[in-house]
Amino acid sequence: MLRLISRPFAVTAGFVVARSFAPCPLCSLRNRRFAPRFVRVSSSASDTNAHLQQQQQHGNGDSSKSSSVSSGLYLVATPIGNLEDITLRAIRILKFADIILSEDTRHSRKLLQYYGIKTPLISYHKFNESERESSVLQRLRQGEIIALISDAGTPCISDPGMELAKVCVNENIPVIPIPGPSALVCALSASGLSTDEFKFVGFLPKHAGSRRERLQVSAVETATQIFFVPPHKLHQFLSEASLIFGESRSCVIAREMTKVHEEFWRGTLGEANKRYSTQEPKGEITLLIEGKANSVNNVPSNDQLELELKELISKGHSLSMAVKLVAEGTSAKRKHVYALALRLYGNQVEPMDDSTQES
Repeated sequence: MLRLISRPFAVTAGFVVARSFAPCPLCSLRNRRFAPRFVRVSSSASDTNAHLQQQQQHGNGDSSKSSSVSSGLYLVATPIGNLEDITLRAIRILKFADIILSEDTRHSRKLLQYYGIKTPLISYHKFNESERESSVLQRLRQGEIIALISDAGTPCISDPGMELAKVCVNENIPVIPIPGPSALVCALSASGLSTDEFKFVGFLPKHAGSRRERLQVSAVETATQIFFVPPHKLHQFLSEASLIFGESRSCVIAREMTKVHEEFWRGTLGEANKRYSTQEPKGEITLLIEGKANSVNNVPSNDQLELELKELISKGHSLSMAVKLVAEGTSAKRKHVYALALRLYGNQVEPMDDSTQES
């Protein structure tokens, strides 16, 4: 059974050379260290299948469908490029399912053949979702196990399946997510942009006016914005985004993630617009734009404002001047500072004129 080691490695003639620098747990009694060892990388999924068979025999007891997997709609995430980016649980569900709903059966068949999965495939895409829905629901009501996969990544996220999942939820049919690869999370994690808060926008509308309106909404948000962009529309996107976001806004173009020609390009929207004005990249693109800088400072607490008022008064400033200076020196509204001054010093504060009352 293949053992995965999270240490530096190199590939040589079909093998992975694992270089270990930590003491081997089994050899530590003899005070020896790992020597470099070779782990064969299987060109098929035999190791994975063997592990699954062992899991079914020992972990699940009975390997029959009825005891291993409950009926329901399973939303199974599939690799976005590299076929090895799939979970053991996903393979088990795909093996046990009665049918697999697939966005493109020709594309999905390659994945199933790689892992020796013989479950029947049924096409399920945006052009036949509505006509397939009734027959799929009938099979689910009868207690079947149905897996839904897209060409790549997590179903229902800019891919078919959202409406089917909604109907199943409304009818109390179990909807079970099988997590795994996701292009937006993959790109965000390696982008170098803020991950504290982000918004997934996905594909923009085709209509020019609607597209610009959506970009205008994203341009004023402080969260990192994430888009899916077809390669033939990248230059159009960058031209419009540069005008709306500004050429100096940072962006990251993640292309062909997990594949041989994976690329992360980082720079400003203006630089990206120039770079891709004469060349059209190939492959799937996830584009991230940094959020708008928040120029508003945190408002000081009332205790802090009152302390500043008292310090200014002690230095000889009039109450009205102290109010003005505190308001101008902080992000607090002048009206609020004036109310605090009234609470502290009562009638000693001069009434605000019209300019002072501006909030």
